[in-house]
Amino acid sequence: MSQTLDAGVRPPVRDERFTRKPLSARLLGRPEIGSLGGAIVIYVFFFAVAEPFRGLDSLATILYASSTLGIPAVGVALLMIGGEFDLSAGVAVTSSALVASMLSFQLTANIWVGVGVSLLVALGIGALNGYLVVRTGIPSFLVTLATFLMLQGLNLAVTKIITGNVASPNISDMSGFTSAQKIFASEWDFGSLSIRISVLWWLLFVAIATWVLLRTRTGNWIFSVGGASTSARAVGVPVRRVKIGLFMAVGFTTWFTGMNLLFSFNTVQSGEGVGNEFRYIIAAVIGGCLLTGGYGSAVGAAIGAFVFGMTTQGIVYAGWNPDWFFFFLGAMLLFATLFNLWIRRRTEASR
Repeated sequence: MSQTLDAGVRPPVRDERFTRKPLSARLLGRPEIGSLGGAIVIYVFFFAVAEPFRGLDSLATILYASSTLGIPAVGVALLMIGGEFDLSAGVAVTSSALVASMLSFQLTANIWVGVGVSLLVALGIGALNGYLVVRTGIPSFLVTLATFLMLQGLNLAVTKIITGNVASPNISDMSGFTSAQKIFASEWDFGSLSIRISVLWWLLFVAIATWVLLRTRTGNWIFSVGGASTSARAVGVPVRRVKIGLFMAVGFTTWFTGMNLLFSFNTVQSGEGVGNEFRYIIAAVIGGCLLTGGYGSAVGAAIGAFVFGMTTQGIVYAGWNPDWFFFFLGAMLLFATLFNLWIRRRTEASR
C-alpha cells in the first residue's frame, strides 16, 4: 500500500452517485408510501366492519367522492411542493360554477360561453394570488385568506342580487348543456360498474402532474423553488413565473371541479365550498407533501383524496355517527405529519 501511495497512484474512490440503494430505502424515500400504507389499512378496516362497503357500487361512490377532492388536490399539491398555500381553493370552486351558470343564464347565451368566461376568471384569480405573493412578499397564507373572504362574500351577495335567493338558476334546459355535461359530469359503464367521468379526469390530471414533476424541467423548477427559492433564483430558475403558474394551476383545477359540480346538479348553492380548501391541503399532506415545500407528489395527493373518500363513505356504510369523520380526519393528519417527518429524518441520515 505504501509503495502504491509513494508512486503517486491513489486507490479508486467510489462515487456515491452510482451506488444503488436497497429497494426498501428507495420505497421509503417515496413521498406517497405512508399514504399508501394508510389507505390499505383504512380499506381493510371498513371492508371488515361495513358490509355495504364491499360492493362495486360502493366503490364507484367512493371513487366519485375522492375525485371531487382529488382534482383540486392535484393543483394544491403542486403549489405546496412549490412552497405556497391557497386557502381560496374551496370557495373558488363555487365561484367558478356560479360565474358559468349565472352569466349564461342572464345573457341567454350558450352555456359554453359561461364555461369559457368562468375559466378565464379562475385563471385570473390564480394569477392575481400569485402576483401578489411574489410582488409583495406577503405570505400566501394571508393573501389567499383575503381572497377566500372576498370570494365568499361575492358568491353570496352577487347571487342574491341577481337571483333573489342563495342558489343559481337551473340551467338544464339551456343550449349547450348536454354537450358540457358529457364532458364534465357524465357516467361511463364498465360492466356492472358505473364510473363518473370525473374519476377518469382525476386520474388523467394525476398522470400529467406526475409526468411534469418527474420528467420535465418545469418539475425540477417546482421542487427547487419550494426547497430553496433563493438558491433557485441564483441559478436562473424563474421563481416568480413558476409560482404564478402554480397558483394558476390551482385555479384551473378548481374551475374544473366547479364545472363538475354545476353539471352534476344543474344548480349551485352560493354558500358551498367553505372548508374544502383545508381538505385539499390535508389530502396533499396525507399524500406526503411537506408544509415547508420542496417535497411531495401528485400520486400521494391522489391517495390522500382516496383516503378521504373511503373514510367519508365508510362511516356512512358502517352506520356510525358522521361526527366520527372529524376524528378520523385529525388522526390521519397527525399520522401523516409524523410519518413524513420520520421519513425525512431517515432520508437525511442516510445521505
